[in-house]
Parts: sequence; structure tokens; C-alpha cells
Amino acid sequence: MKENDIKILVVDDEKELCNLLSRLLEQEGCKVQVAHNGFDALKLIKSELPKILFTDFKMPGMDGIELMTKAKELDPDLPVILITAYADVSGAVNAIKKGAHDYLSKPFDHLEIVKILHRALAERKLKRQVKRLSGLLEEKLSLRKSMGPSEAIDRLISDVRKVAESDFTVVIQGETGSGKELVSQAIHNASFRSGSPFVAIDCGAIPETLLESELFGHEKGAFTGAVLQKPGKFEMAKGGTLLLDEISNLPLNSQVALLRVLQEKKAFRVGGHKPYNVDIRLLAASNQPLETVVESGAFRQDLFYRLNEFSIRIPPLRERPGDIPYLANRFLKIANSELEKDVQGFSESVIDILLAYKWPGNVRQLRSTIRRAVLLADDIITDKHLDLGRAPVSERSSSPQMIKILQEDFSYKDILRQQIVALEREMISQALEHTGGNKAKAARLLHIDYKTIHTKVKHLGITMKGKGHG
Repeated sequence: MKENDIKILVVDDEKELCNLLSRLLEQEGCKVQVAHNGFDALKLIKSELPKILFTDFKMPGMDGIELMTKAKELDPDLPVILITAYADVSGAVNAIKKGAHDYLSKPFDHLEIVKILHRALAERKLKRQVKRLSGLLEEKLSLRKSMGPSEAIDRLISDVRKVAESDFTVVIQGETGSGKELVSQAIHNASFRSGSPFVAIDCGAIPETLLESELFGHEKGAFTGAVLQKPGKFEMAKGGTLLLDEISNLPLNSQVALLRVLQEKKAFRVGGHKPYNVDIRLLAASNQPLETVVESGAFRQDLFYRLNEFSIRIPPLRERPGDIPYLANRFLKIANSELEKDVQGFSESVIDILLAYKWPGNVRQLRSTIRRAVLLADDIITDKHLDLGRAPVSERSSSPQMIKILQEDFSYKDILRQQIVALEREMISQALEHTGGNKAKAARLLHIDYKTIHTKVKHLGITMKGKGHG
């Protein structure tokens, strides 16, 4: 065993016995902590996450059986070894039937302690492996169910499976609404940290003045309004996984603090002088390539290299059109259940529209579109039930552009795609006109990110003469 790899908690109201057992376990390379009653023991189980619990069978206040029950509520995989006098062996054997791993009778035999220790570690490892393999299978099925059956999603699931078994820091990149938190949760659930918390924070949703307090916590009186000590997300995720969503929005000062914490594995609460240990698996999500943000100077290169131990890109919905009919039907069933309706399906033209549309809001937008359509439809979802910013049919059919297209030898799908491009150009042009040419405001109005609208303005050849370019 490697020193300090194995955390052991010894609980007994007899201090001499605790000292003796601690010395024997430390000789085996374990890091031992001691409590003299069940209440203190539960606090240590919550904060220190021991891998094995040795507890006296009989203790005042809370006996070993009650402590075992409460401990397993916190960590179901925690092996519990009961320390018992010879006269209590029969009771200890009965306790094994209730979930104890084994018992250790007084006086101690060093070799027996070693045997029990190794058996308990092997049991815990086996339970974790079974749970992890089960989690990998469940997440594989869950991601495919939630994201679709395409080859692109197969590759994504393969990446999740590979990295979940490690403790790598992962950068997850994908457009808004593409499923970054879903993938993050899948990595956590399939990892050895799955029994501990999964905590997420949106770096763009917290004011800069409060961000470090949210991340690292604060002490009472650290600033106006800090009336109590408050743990940060790093403490709340102890032993588990922390997702920093939209990390590209992290201010430069906070980036420096984050890099220091990741390097030192310690953090200070705001206003505090005593560090606490950081034991988390970090995931970072961004709706734009971090390399681009680094090049712009808005993100530290050294922090990017520290975070980017493994990278996962979630393809946007428009790049995997084979998932669209599957997801549309899935969302139809969900909406039918939520809204207590019995809409049967989609018209052929609706499927063509869904396939041709670019989905700037990705899966999230598709779900809201289908949900609204189910609300409006009675039997079959048709064109009139969709809300994709399209002009009324009468306006489209009478336009000179439509007449010209119909006179050409184009297929129905070709016509549809051309019309959608024209409508997209019109939507963006109107949004820019409404905001005086300010792209950032127009992007917010259309619920897309700035990079998307900037790209589309260039791709669609949209010009705003005499207007600003925000």
C-alpha cells in the first residue's frame, strides 16, 4: 500500500485501544483518524471520506450498530469492522448479517488485523468496480436515449467511457443547448466519484464580485452581508465532481485564483486564513472554443493547458441530422405525457422542415419547439404548429422569389432549404435593424450566442449600412 492512500477511521471510547489499533494500522501504510464517540465519527465520515471504519461494538450514546447504520447512509460501500470483546462475539456475528464486513475481537492479533484490512479493501474495490461498470452501461444507454442513435453520439459515448474511468480534468465544448451538462453528469455517474456530489456553477451567471465567494466560500464578516460562514462549490463537491459551466466567462482575476487552487490542491475561503484541502474532479464547459478565447487574451493560456487534459466536443444538432427525427419523436412522447394529449406524429413536410432547419439553440430549442407544437396540435403536427420564426405561408407563396424558384427545376427539399436560408437572413436582418446593428443585442434577442450571429452575418452576406456593429 502507498502511504496515505488508505484513510481509516477508528472509533472507540477507550483512548488506549484507539492508540494501539492506530499504530498497527499505520504500520500497514494507512492514514488513521480517531473519534471517541459515534457523533464525532459521523462528522469525520462526512468530511474525510474514510475507506474503512473500525468501531467499538459497545459505546455510550451511540453504539456500533447505530453508527454503522448511519455511516452506510453516507457511504453505502464503506466496510465496517466491529471491535468486540470475546463475550460479545455472538452479537458481532449477528451484526454481520445486518451489513458489517467483519469483527475484530480483543485482544488484537496483528496478523488478523492485516487479513481483515486487506479483505475489507478488496470488498470495497469490488463494489466500486461493479458500480462503475453498471454506471458506464447505464450512462451509455442514457446518453443514447437523451442525445440520439447517430454515429456522432456513438463516438461521444466512447469518449465519455474512456475518460470517466480516469480522474482527468476535462474540457467539454459545445454550442448552447447541445447537452454539455448532460455529458458532464454522465462522466461523473460513470466515475469512481459517483457516490459523492455532482455540483455545477455557471461562471457567467455570477457577478464578478461574488464569484470567488461562490467558488471557494467565505468567512463570517468577510464582506458586507456575510453574516455566516458559507462553504463554496469546491467544498460542496468534496470527493465528487465540480462542473464550471461557461468557463470562458471567468474573469482573469478569478482565473488566477482557480489556477492556484488546482496546482496546490488547497483553497482559502474569502476572508479566511486557514486553507482547506481540495478533493474534486474538475470539468469545464464552454460554448465556444477555448483556444479562440485564449488567442483573444480573455483566457489564460496556462490555465487552459491545466484544464485541457482531455477534450470532448459535442457536435451541434445540425451536424447530426439523423438524430433529429428520433429526438422529435422522443420529445413528442414526453410532451404528450406532460400535457395529457395524444398527438400521433408529424406530417412529412414537418419532418423536412425539422431536417432543413439549422437549430441555433440545438436540442434545447428542438424540445421547446416540439412541446409548443404538441400544445397546439390535435392529431398530427403540421407546418402551422411550428414556431421557427417563419413568415406566414401566404406571404411566402406570393413573393417574387418564390415564383422564380417554382419556375426552376428544383426539388421540394431544395426549395425548402432555399426558403429557410432566406427566412434566416430576414430574421437576423430584422433583429439587427431592431437593435440598431448591435450584434450582441441581436444575438440575445434571437437566443443565440455572439459568435453564431457574427458567423451568420458574414455567411449570409447581411450588411447594415450606417449602423453600429456592437
